[in-house]
Amino acid sequence: MKIVIVGCGRLGAHLARRLDSEGHDITIIDRVSEAFGRLGNDFQGKMVLGTGIDEDILRRAGIENADAFVAVTNGDNTNAMASEIAKLVFKVPHVVARLYDPIREDTFHTLGLMETVCPTIIGSDKICELIMNGAPKK
Repeated sequence: MKIVIVGCGRLGAHLARRLDSEGHDITIIDRVSEAFGRLGNDFQGKMVLGTGIDEDILRRAGIENADAFVAVTNGDNTNAMASEIAKLVFKVPHVVARLYDPIREDTFHTLGLMETVCPTIIGSDKICELIMNGAPKK
């Protein structure tokens, strides 16, 4: 699978390494060259320096042939815009965006970005699960 990832922070780098090790064709974009150091020496994918909302950068990353696009920068607005470009301009069949602010989830869905991941919600759900499953019975 050809997958383009925007954002080479902790999540983006971990995801890129994992998918790369599973044999996928990975290209990761980041605007800070030092971020690519998180990928390690065994990363076989492509690294593109630039911003994920620049159509020329996305083309250089191979988005026109991508099966999936993932936006995991540290900014909800950047993730929304990059995902919208991937979906509407380049017609990438599978687009996933991370958002930090759960209130913005409706906005993402209004933009047609139905596949979102919100660490705030996931973390809250997991903490509640741990508390409730570990709570003493009364």
